[in-house]
Amino acid sequence: MPPVNAKKPPRTAAGMGNGTGAPMPVLPNFSTGEAAPLYERAKRHMSEAILVGEWPPGMVLPNETVLAQGFGIAVGTVRRAMSDLVAEGLLTRRRKTGTVVTGRSPHHSLRFFFQYFRLHRADGSLVHSRSEFLSVAVAPATTAQAEMLQIQTGGVIKIHRIRHADGRPVMHDKLALAEERLPGWPSDIAALPPLLYLHLLERYGIRISAVREQITADLASDEDIALLQLGGREAVLTIDEVAYDQAGLPTILGWHRATTAAHTYVNEVR
Repeated sequence: MPPVNAKKPPRTAAGMGNGTGAPMPVLPNFSTGEAAPLYERAKRHMSEAILVGEWPPGMVLPNETVLAQGFGIAVGTVRRAMSDLVAEGLLTRRRKTGTVVTGRSPHHSLRFFFQYFRLHRADGSLVHSRSEFLSVAVAPATTAQAEMLQIQTGGVIKIHRIRHADGRPVMHDKLALAEERLPGWPSDIAALPPLLYLHLLERYGIRISAVREQITADLASDEDIALLQLGGREAVLTIDEVAYDQAGLPTILGWHRATTAAHTYVNEVR
């Protein structure tokens, strides 16, 4: 019989006894009505713990049962999330040791795309961007937009934003999304989510899984000069994008104009 004053390790996600002293992130309340599958949410929170350093390289994770108890979800849900993270290179499984944090930084991972974008500093380091929304409106879909987004009814949600990095505007984006798939989308720019991909996943269960881009160079327009604070008709990078969801359905049409004076465009394929 253990001593009366013996303390058992707390069975909470924030303080589970795992021998590492590293805190474990707590998943959001599952009654919030988010549409994203539980394994996607578990995967996102575990990957964030790794990417921000809460789970450092070399850390041995508790087994799936302990993790599931801490997160309050089924073991199979945790197993699926961890399998995805192993496939993405954030975790590795070692015989006799268990599941270990690798410490790798897969720039191609969707986890990075939520908070970082593909303009990197000249030395290749990741850039954390901040979004400034200029406008949001619903408009009738053009014939081309209706065809590309496979719209059955309704128009398109049009968003215009500027991306800031290292204290300066470096890219502005014009996006179009099918109104019929996004009921309740904010009509006020102050209410727009800063991370659109993440909002699509959590609010609507839409996971962006593939992106097709056409990249060209152009001279800055008057709009580019004003928004990106350019000195004149400088060269800008133009990216025409179609983003697809997990079912292969075209979800976002994007048009991006970027200055590469202090940043380079990186798109990793592995």
